[in-house]
Amino acid sequence: MPATPHFYEPRHGHGLPHDPFNAIVGPRPIGWISTVSASGVPNLAPYSFFNAFNYTPPLIGFASIGYKDTLRNIEETGEFVWNLVTRPLAEAMNQTCAPVGPNVNEFELAGLTPVAARVVGVPRVQESRVSFECRRTQIIQLQGANGDPVDTWLVLGEVVGVHIDPSLLINGVYDTAGAAHVLRGGGPGDYFTVGPEELFRLFRPKA
Repeated sequence: MPATPHFYEPRHGHGLPHDPFNAIVGPRPIGWISTVSASGVPNLAPYSFFNAFNYTPPLIGFASIGYKDTLRNIEETGEFVWNLVTRPLAEAMNQTCAPVGPNVNEFELAGLTPVAARVVGVPRVQESRVSFECRRTQIIQLQGANGDPVDTWLVLGEVVGVHIDPSLLINGVYDTAGAAHVLRGGGPGDYFTVGPEELFRLFRPKA
């Protein structure tokens, strides 16, 4: 007989030492988002609720829990850049989590190099091996099943420019395993990487 599942209704609490939701829905790619305020102050922050949502046009999105500087900057300028976090950049990414004021430049705080984008007016992280330049398409305040608004905003953007380290293109195919992506797991500080040892292939059945 299988063990009886641990069951809970989130509105009543999970009854565990740490909320398991983030660990179950994971590991997740990290939205390391660079923006610029209307007054020209750069900002760089990671978001663990991030993913891709469409091929053509390519759309990506992240959720801001709370009204943060990144969200305000995108509302003001309509632009942002996603920067890939790889294992060598994990500690720098973590530094950009620091709860600092809107006038603090996280590029400087984390010892990173801002470099001009090609299409948008927001710098990308030079040390990142992949960057997506994006223009805002939608900002949606989320709501619960009862219709009440939640203090979380979903930000969607169209990718209008892509930068890829050429060493990650093997015979023209992007090498996800070789890039050593960093992914957010559960728990207070769990992260994962992707490497060749995790790789397996499945091809879709043909009609």
